[in-house]
Amino acid sequence: MYKRGTKSVCFLLLALLWDSGYALTIKRGETAAHVNLTAFHRLPYRCNVDGFNKNWFKVDNYCVKYFWRPLNFTDAENSCRRTVPGGHLVSVHNFRANYDLLSIVRKMNPRNLRMWLGGYEIFQSGKFLWMDGSFWNYEDWTPGEPRHIYSSREECVEMNWKGAGKWNDDSCSKRKGYICAFKHKGIMDE
Repeated sequence: MYKRGTKSVCFLLLALLWDSGYALTIKRGETAAHVNLTAFHRLPYRCNVDGFNKNWFKVDNYCVKYFWRPLNFTDAENSCRRTVPGGHLVSVHNFRANYDLLSIVRKMNPRNLRMWLGGYEIFQSGKFLWMDGSFWNYEDWTPGEPRHIYSSREECVEMNWKGAGKWNDDSCSKRKGYICAFKHKGIMDE
C-alpha cells in the first residue's frame, strides 16, 4: 500500500528526471511501479552551435543528431552531407561517446535501436575506417563480430545488434536509422 502522497512524489520525481534529460528504460514485464531506478540513461548536453540546438547533442567534439527514417548506408552518409557542411555519419572514439549515442537512440527511437555508424571496411581488407576520415582508435564489437571481413557481404558498421551499444558488420544495402555528426571548433566552449 502507498502512503498518502507517495504517488504524487513518485510522479514528480519521474517528471523532474525526464525534464532534466534522463530517459527511463522500462524492460518488458516491468511496470512503472517496479522499475529499476538505476536504468536511467542521461542524454548528452545540447549542441551549442547556433542553428543546431534542437535535437542536436554534444558528443565528444561533435554535434550529433539521430535520424529515425531508415536509409541504406550510402544514402544515410549523403543525407548527413546535405544536412550540414562537414557532416558525416558519426564516428566513435571512446566508451563515453558510444554510451552517449546509445542514450540518444534509446530516447529517440526506443523500439528500434539498430542504426548506422560511420564505419566501413575498406576494400575487403579487414581494416575499418570512419567516413569523416578520423582515426579508428576505438571499437565495441558484439562478441564474434565482425564475421564477414574479407568479403563484400557485410562492409558497413551498425550499432545495437544483439546487445545495446555493441557493433556489427552488416550489408550496406540494409535500411536503418542513423546519426549524423559534424565537428565544430567552438563546440566544447562553455
